Amino acid sequence: MKHKKRAALALSLASVMACGLLAGCDLVTTDAKKDYEQVIAEVNIANCDDFKGNGAYAAYADVVGTENIYKRDMVASFVSSGSSVMSQYGWTYRDTFDAIKDSLVNRQIYVQYAKVYFLSAKNEDGTARFTDQNGNAFTVQGYKDALKGDAEIDKTIAGLRYFLTDEEADRARYSLLRSFNNSLDSIEESIIDETEEHDHDTSVRTTPTGIDTENEDYYDPGYKIYTGTEVMPESYEKVEGSTGYTRRQAYATFLTNIRSSGLLNANEDTTRVEGLSYFKSELKSAYETALINKMSDAFDEDAAQKIDDAWMQNKFDAILANQKDGFGAGTLSIDDALDAVSDTSFVLAAPQAGYGFVINILLPFSAQDTQDLGDVNMDKGDLQGNKFAWRASILKRVKATDQRGTWFTGETDYSYEADGYKGTLANTADRNYLFFENSLSAEKSGEGKEYEALKNYYGQYTYNGKVTAEEKDGQTKYTLKPAKIDIDGFIAEMEGYLAHAGFETSVVTEKKSDYYTQTDYYKDGAVDYSKFVYYAGKVNFTEAFDANKLFDATSEENKAFSVINELSFAYNTDTAGLNSYLGYAVTPEKTDFVAEFEYAAQTVCALGAGNYIVVPSDYGWHIIYCTFSFTEANVSPFTYVAGDKDKEGTFSNLFYEAQKSAAVTSYASNKQTEIINTYADASATVYEDRYADLSDLDSNS
Repeated sequence: MKHKKRAALALSLASVMACGLLAGCDLVTTDAKKDYEQVIAEVNIANCDDFKGNGAYAAYADVVGTENIYKRDMVASFVSSGSSVMSQYGWTYRDTFDAIKDSLVNRQIYVQYAKVYFLSAKNEDGTARFTDQNGNAFTVQGYKDALKGDAEIDKTIAGLRYFLTDEEADRARYSLLRSFNNSLDSIEESIIDETEEHDHDTSVRTTPTGIDTENEDYYDPGYKIYTGTEVMPESYEKVEGSTGYTRRQAYATFLTNIRSSGLLNANEDTTRVEGLSYFKSELKSAYETALINKMSDAFDEDAAQKIDDAWMQNKFDAILANQKDGFGAGTLSIDDALDAVSDTSFVLAAPQAGYGFVINILLPFSAQDTQDLGDVNMDKGDLQGNKFAWRASILKRVKATDQRGTWFTGETDYSYEADGYKGTLANTADRNYLFFENSLSAEKSGEGKEYEALKNYYGQYTYNGKVTAEEKDGQTKYTLKPAKIDIDGFIAEMEGYLAHAGFETSVVTEKKSDYYTQTDYYKDGAVDYSKFVYYAGKVNFTEAFDANKLFDATSEENKAFSVINELSFAYNTDTAGLNSYLGYAVTPEKTDFVAEFEYAAQTVCALGAGNYIVVPSDYGWHIIYCTFSFTEANVSPFTYVAGDKDKEGTFSNLFYEAQKSAAVTSYASNKQTEIINTYADASATVYEDRYADLSDLDSNS
């Protein structure tokens, strides 16, 4: 049985607020429930002048009301994140709890202002800017009519819900239900681990960034909290080894935790999780977050309206001109800029050709190979003390294996059988295991699906070896026998996989028949690094390589990059290069790379993207693929095209989104600061004495 790797959510109180966990930091008093129920602050922005007399928001004063912040909220924030922040910045307890207090107060100011904002905002023609999903304007009377329920918490939840569409509310609820299940999963996994023996390999092969990333827009309206008795929807996947009994144990522990923390009232019906006062408190928080996010989105829209094509083109032109001048004059560091390249940081021009990026796939010497090489003083007659000929003879022994074994046998099983891929590569009739079905299959990933699609990873390279799977005690046990391939075998795998992806490749430098026996590695008394080249080739793109399309998943440029990136995850033992943006940055000047690697990397970058070269070093074989470079033909390869700004993955799309994000973030931050500065002083009453025991923990340390 497969399961997704889950971590207990820090924001969930259920798994962290047991008395035993908090006792170590003296946060639980003798009467925890009574202590936690103390109000440490009251917030009501209607106390401000804007809500009085002829103030701009006087008509909405009745909507605001006073919101109480409880001591339990402070403790929860400390446990979830405050303690780690305190350690990180060296804060005292007083510093930390003052910051938590400010954060909780500010949150309520945002929530209260959001209600008023959605009620009052108007379009230029005077009509209501915001309406409910039926097109009706939000009104004070509509808000009051929505306040239903016997308990105050129910009315508060209903009031927040009034400003959310069904989809917004369902998404917030789904996120909350997921957090409950994740907390229960964490508890249940601990219970299972206490009663069963597991053979978990803690050294798991690095996985590509973005695996099993949930799509933030996805939600399942039928999702439920699983306590051991429910029939669950397909979108919930039980933890490995789960039974109804272990799940009920986990739920009982969950209840014990919140009861001992004063978060469960006496005589509550615990058979319905969603009826618990604790659940309602968390639902209120979830709706508050949804409301704040909705207001933030509106601020983003306001800022985005000010960004037009001309503004973006001017931004591009200014950055390009600045880099051309700065890199050329040496006032800007091209090396630092290349190291910082990302989806939001761009190098648009280089001072000369030869700068670029390479993926390095290292097929290593074995421990015995390394020892044998170290035992040799030098090649016979080599006055410079080198041992290149000895190394060449040892290179012939190198055997690479698929490194993805722990993706079957680690804490998480990422593998799945994909029979449709049998025989798609040479000699692969028995190879049919792929990885990351959640993130790669059309059924589970992509727009509107549960998971985001994995980027820059082609995803069709089957595990290179024999896999025997056996179901035992509800778990899948694997026996793996990876194939051992020499450098020629790897080249055949790489070029075969490129062919499977639709590419033709061509030879740039043929393999030399005397490569393993040659003895002359010098020219004019200096090492001739061209003699280390075992093989070189290139991907034949249908059209000239276009840097603007490198991250466009529909392009040849991205497909080739994704193929090589996947092979790197499969074979590369240079793990520092995994999950790098474009690979290692290469410059035409002297570098810190080993000499053979430096020569090869600079050579492929000079030739351009799609070229690859095979050379050795004292670490083993290097297969070096150029993902992108500034060439003689084009040292300014990027162009901003307004028409491509919405085409995902294109340079224009990435540039547009990065500049827009910076602009809207600045605008939203200024708006938030404005709201706090306007309302904080007059709206909040804080009772510091009620949490003084927490602030004074410094004196007890």
